[in-house]
Amino acid sequence: MFRNLRCYLVTTPWPDTEEALCKALEERAFRPCNGFSEKSAGWEAPGQSEGVTLARRLAGADLLELRTQSRVLPAAAIAEALEDRVNEYRERMGQEPPRRELRRLKEETRDELLPKALVKSDRLRGCFIHSESLLIVDAGTVARAEWFVEHLRPCLPGLRCEPLTFKEPPAALIQSMFLGQLPPDFSLGRECRMEDPTDNKSTGTWRNVDLDDETIRRHVREGMRLTQLAFHFDSTLGGVLGEDGVISKLRLVEGDAVDQHDEEEALARQDSDFVLLSGLARRLLARLAELLGGYDTAPGKPAGAPPGASA
Repeated sequence: MFRNLRCYLVTTPWPDTEEALCKALEERAFRPCNGFSEKSAGWEAPGQSEGVTLARRLAGADLLELRTQSRVLPAAAIAEALEDRVNEYRERMGQEPPRRELRRLKEETRDELLPKALVKSDRLRGCFIHSESLLIVDAGTVARAEWFVEHLRPCLPGLRCEPLTFKEPPAALIQSMFLGQLPPDFSLGRECRMEDPTDNKSTGTWRNVDLDDETIRRHVREGMRLTQLAFHFDSTLGGVLGEDGVISKLRLVEGDAVDQHDEEEALARQDSDFVLLSGLARRLLARLAELLGGYDTAPGKPAGAPPGASA
């Protein structure tokens, strides 16, 4: 269900009930693009299940889904239609259109083509883990995660959340793990990425290899900076931990068993997937907080801080 864990620490109150959260999201519920709208975004029921509320609260975690719909209007299509308009202007006026007129013709062409353009949708999921006060977005990039948070803020006025950081840098942890100092509930995966500290364009990635191999470790011992490391946690969960604390390529170690219940009704299957993965993610993040000295929280954090955090 989630392939990335990009986390934000929430330091303001979160809606007490599923009903209250859904009511807040209704203010920005998804509405399709109209004829002259290039993009539209809003909240929809997770899994596109009819009759289901805009959020699902299960086992101490909330599941949310942001849908973004945009019109597909290739630049080449605009350019081709614009060429006809420019030729028509030349014939009528006997001269090349000045810059201001060319801009007007381009806008006019775009406005005419936009209602005829096809639409595509992109869905982005997130969850809030109550015990840790963490908002997790399944986004591979910062920009996508911020898009999710930007649309959540108007629904929860006063929302304060910052990208999750730890008191100790994850870079030190992944390097010590890579060099053999593994916590008892972690083991190495088969992927890593390194970077030359003097030139961030000089990188190397190893995939599907034995990371215990000393010929690979030698690069770090000789000065390369380890930026990503694949791991297995508690013989259950696998992923890639970055030096920024972001987890990607999340999966169950024994395969995606959560996807193998075809006989179940769709909503029940989604709920069971979410309970399993949110529970494992909660354990993993709490363990990382323990290994890295806790969450690095902002001054003035309200009482009732999550486990692993300190004011």
